[in-house]
Amino acid sequence: MDAIDRNIINNLQGNFPISERPYAEAAEQLERLGGGLTLAAMQVPEAEFDQVAKQVNAFPEVAHNYARDHELNMWFVLATERPERINEVIKKIETQTGLRVYNMPKQAEYYVGLRFEA
Repeated sequence: MDAIDRNIINNLQGNFPISERPYAEAAEQLERLGGGLTLAAMQVPEAEFDQVAKQVNAFPEVAHNYARDHELNMWFVLATERPERINEVIKKIETQTGLRVYNMPKQAEYYVGLRFEA
């Protein structure tokens, strides 16, 4: 997370406008973000986990890659500049690793009280 991201998060969490049109008011204060974001998972054989993790993490769009004790044992977030790029990156990861990527796009959004002080 860079200084711009931290500033946006702090601004929205600490100074979110209370008005008839709070989102419009907040949008006037912030740049337009856009882009694509999804949670993805893979079933990776244990013997290949470290190698596949290196391949997946080499993509600049990949963040928060972590192991889970589950059939789908590798989970990561994809963040792209354009929403349609999500599927392009997934296909490239599948081609490079030879493994299926399960795309789990956001269906609901929840607030988490997280704050980064400057």
